[in-house]
Amino acid sequence: MSKPAGKYEFIALCLMFCFLFIMFNSDAALSASEEQKKIFFTSNRDGNDEIYVINADGSNPVRLTNNPAGDYEASLAPDGNKIAFTSKRDGNFEIYIMNADGSNQTNLTNNAANECGASWLSDGSKITFLSARDGNPEIYVMNADGPSPVNLTKNPAWDGEPSWSRDGGKIAFTTKRDGAEEIYVMSADGSNPARLTNNPAKDNLPAFSPDGTKIAFTSDRDGNEEIYVMSADGSNPVRLTNNPAKDYRPSWSRDGSKIVFASNRDGNMEAYIMNADGSDQKKLATNPAWDYEPAWTR
Repeated sequence: MSKPAGKYEFIALCLMFCFLFIMFNSDAALSASEEQKKIFFTSNRDGNDEIYVINADGSNPVRLTNNPAGDYEASLAPDGNKIAFTSKRDGNFEIYIMNADGSNQTNLTNNAANECGASWLSDGSKITFLSARDGNPEIYVMNADGPSPVNLTKNPAWDGEPSWSRDGGKIAFTTKRDGAEEIYVMSADGSNPARLTNNPAKDNLPAFSPDGTKIAFTSDRDGNEEIYVMSADGSNPVRLTNNPAKDYRPSWSRDGSKIVFASNRDGNMEAYIMNADGSDQKKLATNPAWDYEPAWTR
């Protein structure tokens, strides 16, 4: 009795489909892995402050902006397609957006007040930033295309340096409402502000970990600026760096295993990488210019 050829052809097609599906998804996983091996930073290595991207091993730095004004504080959208950044090219600091390759640079805020420090909501639909448009620095949120910014903090003190939690429910930020710079957290709509640090020294530049359980931050509570990490409720602060130089502005890798930060421990400001527990601290690249404001691409 002859075997039904159609049946085996169908099985062969199914196996081929499964093989192609696995190969496709393996490539996608590799692509995502490669994305988190890149770091943005600001550098004046070409004469003025511009935004660069570099591999996490320090190789292949690429300049993304090229403007006689300063460009700073790159922040990649969650989908990897857009970069929000700060620029002074129109006379004052504004929030701009560009494609991930540096093309199509556009002013989002268009306001006479200074505005800086963009941070993306995890779905890419909104951006928080600092603005002095109402007379003092406050944290605002706007749609990713720029319209209708809303004041979230509404406090006479200085509020800035926002960082979204990955689930989009919380925003950590720095404020001077208690005198010294402290770290607070609030709900995404600006409600329920809660103080996380309580120290006469400066605590600032918070960064939520990818899983939302920790916040890395900068503090000079031990005499000079160092990188610390604490639980998301403000408990269990732990010092990660211990150097007489300035260590500041932490940024997490997407998988939470690494932290990149800026330090002048070798004489000028450079970007460094360490494990999330503070071990294995390495310089990203060596350049006589300043390299600072490092941030992981994801």
